[in-house]
Amino acid sequence: MPELPEVETVRRGLSLRMSGRRIVQAELRRPDLRRPFPPMLAERLDGARIGSLARRGKYILIELDETGLLLLHLGMSGRITANRPGESAGNGDAKHDHVVLTLDDGTVVRLNDARRFGVLDYLRRGEEATHPLLARMGPEPLEPGFDGAYLARALAGKMTPIKSALLDQRIVAGLGNIYVCEALYRAGVSPRRLAATVTRVRAARLAAAIRDVLTEAIEAGGSSLRDYVQANGELGYFQHRWAVYGREGEPCPGCTCAEGVRRITQAGRSTFFCAKKQR
Repeated sequence: MPELPEVETVRRGLSLRMSGRRIVQAELRRPDLRRPFPPMLAERLDGARIGSLARRGKYILIELDETGLLLLHLGMSGRITANRPGESAGNGDAKHDHVVLTLDDGTVVRLNDARRFGVLDYLRRGEEATHPLLARMGPEPLEPGFDGAYLARALAGKMTPIKSALLDQRIVAGLGNIYVCEALYRAGVSPRRLAATVTRVRAARLAAAIRDVLTEAIEAGGSSLRDYVQANGELGYFQHRWAVYGREGEPCPGCTCAEGVRRITQAGRSTFFCAKKQR
């Protein structure tokens, strides 16, 4: 599933191609993805003027005309590209192009989702805070206010492993398995450590590591592991800079441990870490 850096990279790419443009044709080639499309969605999209694009956690919010918002989540395998005539879409098998928007300058926006775990919804502006998919979401880790003091408060009393706590979107928005593993390694925090014990210096170190790894990943265009591509169809490159994720048995960067990167399973997900460096 695309995580914050991938979604932010896509948002930026889409914004360059979509903001200020008008939708001249909206094709919904099926009635649903993970959940049904809202009634009259094609009619709401057809002819709409696109405003700014924002991101909340792993969701993209697209302004439509003066009052509407399109809420987009890419799910497990979704990708969305925006290409002008003559450009390669790089969008996978066209039979999975479930939503196709043609803009007034000829740009074609394609939402391709082979497994159909994505979400496309319509809401009125001002309803973001109460939308069931967004209402209980925690702070954005790249915005002011996300620091060690906040993280220590949010984790206080939580007797779950810190890895699981950081995947809870109510604690911090947008994090997923890849970047939690990478941030914990950078901060020297064991993924098995109880969340409640991450306080003071350790919490500050972890908050800084989260911000740093996300910023670097966005600059690299995200990580292309399976299906993810940027809005122009190109791959991301941060996967070449992973320190531990997916590197079981390989040497830990900057570490002299003999075992190398370990993999364990936590809550059904693979966790990669260094048992010597992370405490």
